[in-house]
Amino acid sequence: MAHGMPSQGKVTISVDEYSSNPTQAFTHYNINQSRFQPPHVHMVDPISYDTPKPGGHTRFVCVSDTHSRTDGIQMPYGDVLLHTGDFTELGLPSEVKKFNDWLGGLPYEFKVVIAGNHELTFDKDFMTELVKQDYYRFPSVSKLKPEDFDNVQSLLTNCVYLQDSDVTVKGFRIYGTPWTPWFNGWGFNLPRGQSLLDKWNLIPEGIDILMTHGPPLGYGIMTDGYTTFINASTCTVSFQPTNPPIVFDLPNPPSS
Repeated sequence: MAHGMPSQGKVTISVDEYSSNPTQAFTHYNINQSRFQPPHVHMVDPISYDTPKPGGHTRFVCVSDTHSRTDGIQMPYGDVLLHTGDFTELGLPSEVKKFNDWLGGLPYEFKVVIAGNHELTFDKDFMTELVKQDYYRFPSVSKLKPEDFDNVQSLLTNCVYLQDSDVTVKGFRIYGTPWTPWFNGWGFNLPRGQSLLDKWNLIPEGIDILMTHGPPLGYGIMTDGYTTFINASTCTVSFQPTNPPIVFDLPNPPSS
């Protein structure tokens, strides 16, 4: 969590005093200041799948945390698919190939994907340390040879994969980043505070859609009146793929 201070027309981000303690931060900002409650933030009803897309708009379909459980997901109509990570259990090449095959069968014009903490093989620093350990916490992953995962991203042939990078799709500039606060030593984990802030500071200005694996609190859509936040986790905390995809429409940029 961070806060901004104006500096010569730009916003300088510094580490929030409560960054290292999310429970204390939530208490301070939500309970004491009602920062995450109306009128500051309120939930938004999702668009029904059968709602006609307005003319001159692009429809985005959002999913996340599918964890190799895509077979029963009913995917709605849309133009662009956004998947915000944890598409596998452990990032095994076989899981990545299965996910890529699923993507290949979807009719969306564009598909944009980022990794999550479960895509272990996508985090090169994590894998370097994992294979050095005497005790293998992830045996099926640690047994992989470097040549099995060095180019694991190349298995995603049916989408655009983003990792601290951006792409312009139908006139919309989309940035994707996989990093999350440290959680039990999974992939793409960093300590809260400056380490994560350094990653957020890589996000360039002028981004229309920001894809991260650390989502807003709770499945659904919320807004502060300026930015819309979406948590589209397909799986529940018990890894049941019961949450439906979320769709939203944006007016096409003038240049698209």
